[in-house]
This record gives sequence, C-alpha cells and structure tokens, in this order.
Amino acid sequence: MTTVVLVVVLVAVAVVGFLALARSRGSARLLAPPSAAQPSAKALSGQAPAKPEPPARTTPALPPQARSAPRVPASPVEESLPPSAVVSEDPRARSGTPAPAPPPVRATKDIASLRKGLAATRGGFIAKLTALFQGKKEFDPAILERLEEVMIASDVGPKTAQTILTRLREALDRNELRDSEAVWTALRAEATRILTIGGGAIRLTAKPTVVLLVGVNGVGKTTTIGKLATRYNASNKKVVLAAGDTFRAAAVQQLEVWGKRVGAEVVRGKEGADPGAVAFDATNQAKAVGADLLLVDTAGRLHTKVPLMDEIRKVRKTIAKAMDGAPHETLLVLDATTGQNALQQAILFRDALDLTGIVLTKLDGTAKGGIVLGICDELRVPVRYVGLGERAEDLREFYADEFVEALFGGGEGEIAAA
Repeated sequence: MTTVVLVVVLVAVAVVGFLALARSRGSARLLAPPSAAQPSAKALSGQAPAKPEPPARTTPALPPQARSAPRVPASPVEESLPPSAVVSEDPRARSGTPAPAPPPVRATKDIASLRKGLAATRGGFIAKLTALFQGKKEFDPAILERLEEVMIASDVGPKTAQTILTRLREALDRNELRDSEAVWTALRAEATRILTIGGGAIRLTAKPTVVLLVGVNGVGKTTTIGKLATRYNASNKKVVLAAGDTFRAAAVQQLEVWGKRVGAEVVRGKEGADPGAVAFDATNQAKAVGADLLLVDTAGRLHTKVPLMDEIRKVRKTIAKAMDGAPHETLLVLDATTGQNALQQAILFRDALDLTGIVLTKLDGTAKGGIVLGICDELRVPVRYVGLGERAEDLREFYADEFVEALFGGGEGEIAAA
C-alpha cells in the first residue's frame, strides 16, 4: 500500500513539472520574433511575406562650420568622376556655367595728380565754363547759348554739345535748374553719363594677350607701347614687343631701347619687311616663351589713304592666323592736341577696324580737353588710357568718375589756382 501511494505521488509531481515546462516554452515562442528558418503564418497560408522595413537612419546634427565647409571627395573613385557627377556648392558648377573672371584690379584713386595733369584743360575749357556762372545765384536761360559756344570752342564738338544742351533744356522745363549750382551739377552728371561706356587697363584674357596699336604718324604709338610694357613688367608680367613699323628704322630702334629698359624681348624684321610677317612671327614667339602680353607696333598711316588702311586689316588677319581670337585688343592712339581732326581719324579707324579702346596722348598739352567727351559720345568707343606727361607713370588708366571729379571738381577757387 505504501508503495502504491509513493508511485502515485511521483507520477503527480512529474505531470505538474511537465505542464509547467510546456507553459514556459509557449510563452517564450509568443514573445520571440519569427526566425528566417521558421515560416510565418502568411507563408503557411500561401501569401507572399511583406518586405521588412529598413531600420530608421538618423543623421547626426552638424555644427554650422561643418555644414558650410566645401565638399571633400570621399575616395579616389569619386575624384575621378566627371564634374557633372560630383555635387558642388556653387550653382554655376551644377549648371556647367564657368565662374566669371575677376575684374581687373583698379589702381588707387589719385585725383590730385590727375587734376594736375589736366591743369591746361582746367585753365581753359573748365575756366570758361566757370566764368559763365560766376557771381550768379539765379540761373539765366540765356547762359545756355553761351555754354554751347564754349563747348564747341573746346573741341567737345557740335553734335555732343547739342546733345548736352538738349538734356539741360529738358531739365530746365521740369524746373530742375533753379540756380547756377544746379546747372553745374547737371553738367557734371552729363559728362559722367557720356564717358561711362567702359575704360580701364588692358585685360589679360589670354596667354599671350595680343594688343595691336594703330594710329597716324606722330601720335605716340611707340612711346605708348614702351609705357605699357613698363607698367606690366612692374606687375611681374612677361611682355614681348613686335616692331611692326618696318618702314621707319628709328621706330624699331626706339622700341629696342624700351625693350632693353624693361627687359622685354623685341621681335623685329628686316628694314622694309612685311609688317604682317613680323606680327605673325612675334605672336608665335610670344606663345613659345609663355608671354603674358604681346604689344604690336604698326607704322603710322593716314586714315584717308585706302591702301594703308587695307594693309592694317591684313596685319590683323595675319595675327589671327597665328593665334585664334587674336588680336584681343585693338587700341587707337590719338593726339589730343589735334582736336576735331583726332575725332575724324577715330571715325575712319573705327569703320576699318574693330576698335576696343582709345589711348588719348598729350592731354596735358591742350586747353581743349573737351575732345574726350566728343570721342566717347560720337564713337561709343571707350577711352582706356590718357597721357599726361613724358614719364611711364604719366600714362593713366581712364575711369569716368575720376576724370570728371578731377576736371570739374574743386570749385571756382581751385580752378582759378590751377
């Protein structure tokens, strides 16, 4: 009997233990995710299992310096990708448009020395204008007629003088010119408007940048080339000079003197050689030595002589054969002391050549500096340099605001003292 009771107790304990163990395993299966080896309920029912969602990615916050820093390629593979495949912070890079070249560095304003160089014009043209307004607080419309006479006498030119007077009369009709000071201010504003069509130094847009200088006899082409070579050599630019005035031996010798003075190579031909051939050889030489700037001198030619103008066109075409896009600049050198004759020269040279600028020499030697207004107004070609003396530094870059300030500014007292 005792044995039977013991067996019953052991069986009961075993059953209870088995049930407890089975219950704990079932709970574990309910809590654990289904494994890859275990088919889910949908798989058992024949439905396609749902695609598991990827775990959420969190991007750590970057400090402002890191967010604005330029992108650095992550690997050599990324560095080898074309530009279109690499994200750039510059929208111009994404669109394929190259970033614009930086503008040329403008020299520090020096109004005092510019005003000194314009002393003759300030004592002539500007002094006559000032005399019209001296001692007059109220503006007399009859002054406009006398103003026209002064401008024409100062080589502004009849067309440009008429343009200025028309705009002054329109301002007078709007009751904007109530006193002499207002008229003077309006006159300065008109001069600035006319002159603001460009200007400044030669832009080195290619290597080499080829500049062709043209003009009639005696205007100072060779001297201008020497001064330009001095300026760019001082800026650590490699300059080559082309002695294209092959019909005047003195011009070649003069250019060689400038070349030795500034350390610039001079390419020359035999006396009487074809100027186009000299320009062609000089362009190739400038390319071979890695020059930054090539300045091409040419023989003086009368603008009224058709064969001579045809010859200068041939020189331009020959340069273009040696280098695509050259010459990059064609500057006309004019003598400011010749007045309206200089304007007529400029018109014919502009019609024959694609002029990019004017160099106005000997401006310090004339009281009729109004020619600057006439040239810019009628030709719509910018003045790039003005010559105010014999020294290399006396060849000044032309900027409209500085020129007007030096010419018109200072008041009556300074004009009288100029």
